[in-house]
Amino acid sequence: MTIHRKIKGVNEIRDYGLYVIPTAEGVGISRAVTDPRDGRRVALKKLPNVFQSLVSSKRVFRELKMLCFFKHENVLSALDILQPPHLDFFQEIYVITELLQSDLHKIIVSPQHLSADHIKVFLYQILRGLKYLHSARILHRDIKPGNLLVNSNCVLKICDFGLARVEEPDQSKHMTQEVVTQYYRAPEILMGARHYSAAVDVWSVGCIFGELLGRRILFQAQSPVQQLELITELLGTPSLEDMRHACEGARSHMLRRAPKPRSLTALYTLSTHATHEAVHLLCQMLVFDPDKRISVIDALAHPYVDEGRLRYHSCMCKCCYTTSAGMRQYTGEFEPSATQPFDDLWERKLTSVQQVKAIIITYHHHPIIISSKQVEQTEATGNTTRV
Repeated sequence: MTIHRKIKGVNEIRDYGLYVIPTAEGVGISRAVTDPRDGRRVALKKLPNVFQSLVSSKRVFRELKMLCFFKHENVLSALDILQPPHLDFFQEIYVITELLQSDLHKIIVSPQHLSADHIKVFLYQILRGLKYLHSARILHRDIKPGNLLVNSNCVLKICDFGLARVEEPDQSKHMTQEVVTQYYRAPEILMGARHYSAAVDVWSVGCIFGELLGRRILFQAQSPVQQLELITELLGTPSLEDMRHACEGARSHMLRRAPKPRSLTALYTLSTHATHEAVHLLCQMLVFDPDKRISVIDALAHPYVDEGRLRYHSCMCKCCYTTSAGMRQYTGEFEPSATQPFDDLWERKLTSVQQVKAIIITYHHHPIIISSKQVEQTEATGNTTRV
Protein backbone atom coordinates (compact mmCIF):
# COMPACT_ATOMS: atom_id res chain seq x y z
CA MET A 1 0.00 0.00 0.00
CA THR A 2 1.46 3.37 -1.00
CA ILE A 3 0.27 6.65 0.43
CA HIS A 4 1.99 9.82 -0.80
CA ARG A 5 2.07 12.85 1.48
CA LYS A 6 2.72 16.33 0.10
CA ILE A 7 5.51 18.04 2.03
CA LYS A 8 6.39 21.74 1.79
CA GLY A 9 9.67 23.60 2.36
CA VAL A 10 12.08 23.31 5.26
CA ASN A 11 10.41 26.10 7.24
CA GLU A 12 6.90 24.76 6.80
CA ILE A 13 6.01 24.75 10.49
CA ARG A 14 6.54 28.54 10.52
CA ASP A 15 4.03 28.92 7.71
CA TYR A 16 1.36 27.92 10.21
CA GLY A 17 2.16 30.91 12.42
CA LEU A 18 3.48 28.79 15.29
CA TYR A 19 7.14 28.63 16.30
CA VAL A 20 6.51 26.75 19.55
CA ILE A 21 3.52 24.71 20.62
CA PRO A 22 3.43 24.31 24.42
CA THR A 23 3.17 20.72 25.57
CA ALA A 24 1.71 19.40 28.83
CA GLU A 25 3.65 16.68 30.64
CA GLY A 26 5.44 15.55 27.50
CA VAL A 27 2.37 14.26 25.67
CA GLY A 28 1.11 15.30 22.25
CA ILE A 29 -1.12 18.34 22.01
CA SER A 30 -3.19 19.63 19.09
CA ARG A 31 -3.96 23.18 18.01
CA ALA A 32 -6.42 24.47 15.45
CA VAL A 33 -4.53 26.30 12.69
CA THR A 34 -5.14 27.53 9.15
CA ASP A 35 -3.46 25.62 6.34
CA PRO A 36 -1.68 28.32 4.27
CA ARG A 37 -2.03 26.23 1.11
CA ASP A 38 -5.82 26.32 0.90
CA GLY A 39 -7.07 28.32 3.90
CA ARG A 40 -8.69 25.26 5.44
CA ARG A 41 -8.83 24.94 9.23
CA VAL A 42 -6.93 21.84 10.35
CA ALA A 43 -5.51 20.35 13.54
CA LEU A 44 -1.75 20.57 14.09
CA LYS A 45 -0.47 17.97 16.53
CA LYS A 46 2.98 18.16 18.08
CA LEU A 47 4.69 14.91 19.07
CA PRO A 48 7.47 16.11 21.40
CA ASN A 49 10.65 14.50 22.73
CA VAL A 50 10.50 11.81 20.07
CA PHE A 51 14.08 10.65 20.47
CA GLN A 52 14.48 10.49 24.25
CA SER A 53 14.63 6.69 24.22
CA LEU A 54 14.28 3.76 21.85
CA VAL A 55 10.85 2.96 23.31
CA SER A 56 9.51 6.49 22.80
CA SER A 57 10.97 6.86 19.31
CA LYS A 58 9.54 3.52 18.14
CA ARG A 59 6.17 4.38 19.69
CA VAL A 60 5.98 7.72 17.86
CA PHE A 61 7.14 6.20 14.58
CA ARG A 62 4.49 3.48 14.97
CA GLU A 63 1.83 6.15 15.53
CA LEU A 64 2.98 8.05 12.43
CA LYS A 65 2.84 4.92 10.31
CA MET A 66 -0.64 4.13 11.59
CA LEU A 67 -1.94 7.65 10.93
CA CYS A 68 -0.75 7.37 7.33
CA PHE A 69 -2.06 3.81 6.99
CA PHE A 70 -5.64 4.55 8.08
CA LYS A 71 -8.28 5.15 5.45
CA HIS A 72 -11.66 5.09 7.17
CA GLU A 73 -14.37 7.64 7.89
CA ASN A 74 -14.43 6.91 11.62
CA VAL A 75 -10.67 6.77 12.21
CA LEU A 76 -8.51 9.90 12.27
CA SER A 77 -5.67 9.85 9.74
CA ALA A 78 -2.77 12.12 8.80
CA LEU A 79 -3.29 14.73 6.10
CA ASP A 80 0.35 15.77 6.17
CA ILE A 81 3.61 15.28 8.07
CA LEU A 82 5.49 18.58 8.31
CA GLN A 83 9.20 18.79 7.68
CA PRO A 84 11.13 20.30 10.63
CA PRO A 85 13.26 23.45 10.11
CA HIS A 86 16.51 21.64 10.99
CA LEU A 87 16.78 17.96 10.12
CA ASP A 88 19.97 17.43 12.14
CA PHE A 89 18.57 18.65 15.44
CA PHE A 90 14.82 18.12 15.39
CA GLN A 91 13.29 16.47 18.46
CA GLU A 92 9.61 16.83 17.67
CA ILE A 93 7.29 15.97 14.80
CA TYR A 94 4.26 17.90 13.60
CA VAL A 95 1.27 16.13 12.08
CA ILE A 96 -1.66 17.72 10.25
CA THR A 97 -5.04 16.03 10.68
CA GLU A 98 -8.66 16.89 10.05
CA LEU A 99 -10.11 19.32 12.59
CA LEU A 100 -13.12 18.16 14.60
CA GLN A 101 -14.76 20.64 16.93
CA SER A 102 -15.36 18.51 20.02
CA ASP A 103 -15.01 15.09 21.59
CA LEU A 104 -17.36 12.67 23.30
CA HIS A 105 -16.15 13.56 26.81
CA LYS A 106 -17.05 17.22 26.34
CA ILE A 107 -20.45 16.23 24.97
CA ILE A 108 -21.21 13.82 27.82
CA VAL A 109 -20.39 16.34 30.57
CA SER A 110 -22.18 19.21 28.80
CA PRO A 111 -25.82 20.15 29.52
CA GLN A 112 -26.64 19.33 25.89
CA HIS A 113 -29.52 16.87 25.53
CA LEU A 114 -28.55 13.44 24.23
CA SER A 115 -31.39 11.57 22.58
CA ALA A 116 -31.54 7.82 22.02
CA ASP A 117 -30.71 8.54 18.36
CA HIS A 118 -27.54 10.39 19.40
CA ILE A 119 -26.41 7.46 21.53
CA LYS A 120 -27.12 4.91 18.82
CA VAL A 121 -25.33 6.81 16.06
CA PHE A 122 -22.31 7.50 18.30
CA LEU A 123 -22.08 3.86 19.36
CA TYR A 124 -22.43 2.68 15.77
CA GLN A 125 -19.56 4.89 14.61
CA ILE A 126 -17.30 3.75 17.46
CA LEU A 127 -17.93 0.11 16.59
CA ARG A 128 -17.57 0.80 12.87
CA GLY A 129 -14.16 2.43 13.34
CA LEU A 130 -13.04 -0.23 15.80
CA LYS A 131 -13.98 -3.02 13.39
CA TYR A 132 -11.64 -1.43 10.84
CA LEU A 133 -8.79 -1.21 13.38
CA HIS A 134 -9.22 -4.79 14.56
CA SER A 135 -9.37 -6.05 10.97
CA ALA A 136 -5.94 -4.46 10.51
CA ARG A 137 -4.80 -6.36 13.66
CA ILE A 138 -4.49 -3.09 15.60
CA LEU A 139 -5.40 -2.83 19.28
CA HIS A 140 -6.12 0.78 20.25
CA ARG A 141 -5.61 0.20 24.00
CA ASP A 142 -6.87 3.63 25.06
CA ILE A 143 -10.48 3.91 23.93
CA LYS A 144 -12.12 6.62 26.06
CA PRO A 145 -14.52 9.52 25.40
CA GLY A 146 -11.68 12.05 25.08
CA ASN A 147 -10.17 10.00 22.25
CA LEU A 148 -13.39 10.04 20.23
CA LEU A 149 -13.52 13.27 18.26
CA VAL A 150 -16.87 14.62 17.07
CA ASN A 151 -17.68 17.35 14.56
CA SER A 152 -20.72 19.62 14.35
CA ASN A 153 -22.57 17.02 12.27
CA CYS A 154 -22.06 14.31 14.92
CA VAL A 155 -19.54 12.44 12.76
CA LEU A 156 -17.15 10.61 15.10
CA LYS A 157 -13.51 9.62 14.59
CA ILE A 158 -11.28 7.49 16.82
CA CYS A 159 -7.99 9.27 17.54
CA ASP A 160 -4.79 9.11 19.63
CA PHE A 161 -2.85 5.99 18.72
CA GLY A 162 0.06 6.57 21.08
CA LEU A 163 -0.66 3.31 22.93
CA ALA A 164 -1.87 1.33 19.90
CA ARG A 165 -0.01 -1.76 18.75
CA VAL A 166 -0.46 -4.79 16.54
CA GLU A 167 -2.23 -7.70 18.19
CA GLU A 168 0.23 -10.35 19.35
CA PRO A 169 -0.96 -13.87 18.42
CA ASP A 170 1.73 -15.56 20.51
CA GLN A 171 0.19 -15.82 23.98
CA SER A 172 3.56 -16.61 25.53
CA LYS A 173 4.75 -13.06 24.79
CA HIS A 174 4.09 -10.57 27.56
CA MET A 175 2.27 -7.31 26.85
CA THR A 176 2.45 -4.13 28.91
CA GLN A 177 -0.25 -3.54 31.52
CA GLU A 178 0.29 0.23 31.53
CA VAL A 179 -2.46 0.79 28.98
CA VAL A 180 -6.02 2.13 28.90
CA THR A 181 -7.22 4.91 31.18
CA GLN A 182 -8.25 3.24 34.45
CA TYR A 183 -12.01 3.92 34.20
CA TYR A 184 -12.12 2.05 30.87
CA ARG A 185 -9.60 -0.69 31.67
CA ALA A 186 -10.73 -4.28 31.16
CA PRO A 187 -10.71 -6.63 34.20
CA GLU A 188 -8.09 -8.94 32.66
CA ILE A 189 -5.63 -6.03 32.59
CA LEU A 190 -6.61 -4.95 36.11
CA MET A 191 -5.90 -8.51 37.25
CA GLY A 192 -2.44 -8.63 35.73
CA ALA A 193 -2.99 -10.63 32.54
CA ARG A 194 0.32 -10.85 30.69
CA HIS A 195 -1.39 -11.26 27.34
CA TYR A 196 -4.67 -9.81 26.11
CA SER A 197 -6.65 -9.39 22.91
CA ALA A 198 -8.90 -6.98 21.03
CA ALA A 199 -11.51 -7.71 23.70
CA VAL A 200 -9.90 -5.00 25.87
CA ASP A 201 -11.15 -2.39 23.38
CA VAL A 202 -14.66 -3.87 23.46
CA TRP A 203 -14.74 -3.54 27.26
CA SER A 204 -13.77 0.14 26.91
CA VAL A 205 -16.60 0.68 24.40
CA GLY A 206 -19.01 -0.94 26.86
CA CYS A 207 -17.93 1.50 29.57
CA ILE A 208 -18.45 4.40 27.15
CA PHE A 209 -21.85 3.04 26.13
CA GLY A 210 -22.89 2.99 29.79
CA GLU A 211 -21.52 6.51 30.21
CA LEU A 212 -23.56 7.74 27.25
CA LEU A 213 -26.70 6.24 28.78
CA GLY A 214 -26.12 7.55 32.30
CA ARG A 215 -24.11 10.75 31.58
CA ARG A 216 -21.60 9.66 34.22
CA ILE A 217 -18.55 7.39 34.36
CA LEU A 218 -19.72 3.83 34.87
CA PHE A 219 -16.80 2.61 37.01
CA GLN A 220 -15.15 5.63 38.63
CA ALA A 221 -12.65 4.43 41.23
CA GLN A 222 -9.59 5.89 42.91
CA SER A 223 -7.32 2.89 42.35
CA PRO A 224 -7.11 -0.25 40.21
CA VAL A 225 -8.14 -2.39 43.20
CA GLN A 226 -11.21 -0.25 43.82
CA GLN A 227 -11.91 -0.29 40.08
CA LEU A 228 -12.10 -4.08 40.18
CA GLU A 229 -14.39 -3.93 43.22
CA LEU A 230 -16.84 -1.66 41.38
CA ILE A 231 -16.86 -4.07 38.44
CA THR A 232 -17.60 -7.08 40.67
CA GLU A 233 -20.41 -5.18 42.41
CA LEU A 234 -22.14 -5.06 39.03
CA LEU A 235 -21.04 -8.33 37.41
CA GLY A 236 -20.65 -10.41 40.56
CA THR A 237 -17.62 -12.42 41.65
CA PRO A 238 -16.13 -14.19 38.63
CA SER A 239 -15.59 -17.94 38.56
CA LEU A 240 -12.13 -19.48 38.43
CA GLU A 241 -12.75 -20.22 34.76
CA ASP A 242 -13.51 -16.56 34.08
CA MET A 243 -10.27 -15.54 35.84
CA ARG A 244 -7.97 -17.91 33.96
CA HIS A 245 -6.19 -14.98 32.27
CA ALA A 246 -5.49 -13.25 35.61
CA CYS A 247 -2.27 -13.58 37.55
CA GLU A 248 -2.22 -15.92 40.56
CA GLY A 249 -2.10 -13.10 43.10
CA ALA A 250 -5.19 -11.41 41.67
CA ARG A 251 -7.12 -14.69 41.62
CA SER A 252 -6.21 -15.40 45.25
CA HIS A 253 -7.24 -11.90 46.30
CA MET A 254 -10.60 -12.27 44.57
CA LEU A 255 -11.30 -15.69 46.10
CA ARG A 256 -10.54 -14.46 49.64
CA ARG A 257 -13.30 -11.88 49.42
CA ALA A 258 -16.95 -12.64 50.15
CA PRO A 259 -18.67 -13.65 46.90
CA LYS A 260 -20.93 -11.06 45.31
CA PRO A 261 -24.01 -11.87 43.22
CA ARG A 262 -24.56 -10.45 39.78
CA SER A 263 -26.62 -7.25 39.94
CA LEU A 264 -27.49 -5.80 36.56
CA THR A 265 -30.62 -3.94 37.64
CA ALA A 266 -28.48 -0.81 38.09
CA LEU A 267 -28.00 -0.67 34.33
CA TYR A 268 -31.74 -0.22 33.78
CA THR A 269 -31.70 2.82 36.07
CA LEU A 270 -28.99 4.65 34.12
CA SER A 271 -31.61 6.58 32.14
CA THR A 272 -34.84 6.21 30.22
CA HIS A 273 -32.67 5.32 27.21
CA ALA A 274 -31.55 2.11 28.96
CA THR A 275 -34.04 -0.10 27.15
CA HIS A 276 -33.99 -3.89 27.18
CA GLU A 277 -32.11 -3.94 23.85
CA ALA A 278 -29.56 -1.40 25.10
CA VAL A 279 -28.89 -3.26 28.35
CA HIS A 280 -28.72 -6.59 26.52
CA LEU A 281 -25.90 -5.30 24.28
CA LEU A 282 -24.17 -3.55 27.18
CA CYS A 283 -24.16 -6.76 29.23
CA GLN A 284 -22.52 -8.61 26.35
CA MET A 285 -19.76 -6.00 26.23
CA LEU A 286 -19.20 -5.97 29.98
CA VAL A 287 -18.31 -9.65 30.38
CA PHE A 288 -15.53 -10.54 32.81
CA ASP A 289 -14.02 -13.30 30.68
CA PRO A 290 -12.56 -11.73 27.50
CA ASP A 291 -13.10 -14.97 25.57
CA LYS A 292 -16.85 -14.72 26.24
CA ARG A 293 -17.07 -10.97 25.57
CA ILE A 294 -18.88 -9.99 22.39
CA SER A 295 -16.71 -9.14 19.39
CA VAL A 296 -17.01 -5.88 17.47
CA ILE A 297 -18.44 -7.73 14.46
CA ASP A 298 -21.13 -9.38 16.58
CA ALA A 299 -21.89 -6.10 18.35
CA LEU A 300 -22.48 -4.46 14.96
CA ALA A 301 -24.99 -7.23 14.20
CA HIS A 302 -26.98 -6.52 17.39
CA PRO A 303 -30.51 -5.12 16.80
CA TYR A 304 -29.78 -2.08 19.01
CA VAL A 305 -27.25 -0.82 16.45
CA ASP A 306 -29.63 -1.00 13.47
CA GLU A 307 -31.11 2.47 13.90
CA GLY A 308 -27.66 4.03 14.33
CA ARG A 309 -26.51 2.37 11.11
CA LEU A 310 -29.59 3.58 9.23
CA ARG A 311 -29.23 7.18 10.44
CA TYR A 312 -25.49 7.30 9.73
CA HIS A 313 -25.77 6.01 6.18
CA SER A 314 -28.93 7.97 5.42
CA CYS A 315 -27.42 11.42 5.87
CA MET A 316 -23.99 11.45 7.56
CA CYS A 317 -21.53 9.17 5.78
CA LYS A 318 -19.40 9.82 2.70
CA CYS A 319 -19.60 6.27 1.39
CA CYS A 320 -23.25 6.70 0.33
CA TYR A 321 -24.64 9.55 -1.76
CA THR A 322 -27.88 11.11 -2.94
CA THR A 323 -28.54 11.22 -6.68
CA SER A 324 -29.81 14.23 -8.60
CA ALA A 325 -33.22 12.58 -8.53
CA GLY A 326 -33.15 12.58 -4.73
CA MET A 327 -32.58 8.84 -4.38
CA ARG A 328 -30.10 7.60 -1.78
CA GLN A 329 -27.49 5.24 -3.20
CA TYR A 330 -26.08 3.00 -0.47
CA THR A 331 -22.64 1.43 -0.42
CA GLY A 332 -22.32 -2.31 -0.78
CA GLU A 333 -20.38 -2.58 2.48
CA PHE A 334 -21.57 -0.54 5.46
CA GLU A 335 -18.70 -1.56 7.77
CA PRO A 336 -15.56 -2.01 5.65
CA SER A 337 -12.49 -3.83 6.90
CA ALA A 338 -8.89 -2.82 6.25
CA THR A 339 -7.64 -3.94 2.84
CA GLN A 340 -4.58 -5.46 4.49
CA PRO A 341 -3.18 -5.91 8.01
CA PHE A 342 -0.88 -3.27 9.45
CA ASP A 343 2.77 -4.30 9.00
CA ASP A 344 4.87 -4.16 12.17
CA LEU A 345 7.79 -6.37 11.10
CA TRP A 346 9.93 -3.24 10.67
CA GLU A 347 9.60 -2.47 14.38
CA ARG A 348 11.43 -5.59 15.50
CA LYS A 349 14.44 -4.62 13.38
CA LEU A 350 14.91 -1.18 14.95
CA THR A 351 17.55 -1.45 17.67
CA SER A 352 18.66 2.14 18.36
CA VAL A 353 17.33 5.69 18.59
CA GLN A 354 19.81 6.73 15.90
CA GLN A 355 18.37 4.17 13.51
CA VAL A 356 14.80 5.34 14.07
CA LYS A 357 15.78 8.96 13.53
CA ALA A 358 17.69 8.08 10.36
CA ILE A 359 14.67 6.29 8.92
CA ILE A 360 12.32 9.18 9.73
CA ILE A 361 14.73 11.60 8.02
CA THR A 362 15.47 9.31 5.07
CA TYR A 363 11.82 8.74 4.29
CA HIS A 364 10.56 12.20 5.26
CA HIS A 365 9.82 13.10 1.63
CA HIS A 366 8.35 9.70 0.87
CA PRO A 367 5.46 7.65 2.28
CA ILE A 368 5.74 7.00 6.00
CA ILE A 369 4.37 3.55 5.22
CA ILE A 370 7.65 1.72 4.75
CA SER A 371 8.38 -1.96 4.69
CA SER A 372 10.61 -4.07 6.90
CA LYS A 373 12.88 -4.52 3.85
CA GLN A 374 13.48 -0.76 3.73
CA VAL A 375 14.43 -0.85 7.41
CA GLU A 376 17.00 -3.52 6.60
CA GLN A 377 18.40 -1.38 3.77
CA THR A 378 18.82 1.59 6.10
CA GLU A 379 20.49 -0.63 8.67
CA ALA A 380 22.84 -2.11 6.04
CA THR A 381 24.01 1.28 4.77
CA GLY A 382 24.74 2.47 8.29
CA ASN A 383 22.69 5.57 7.61
CA THR A 384 22.42 6.91 11.14
CA THR A 385 22.20 10.44 12.42
CA ARG A 386 23.79 11.88 15.52
CA VAL A 387 21.20 12.57 18.22
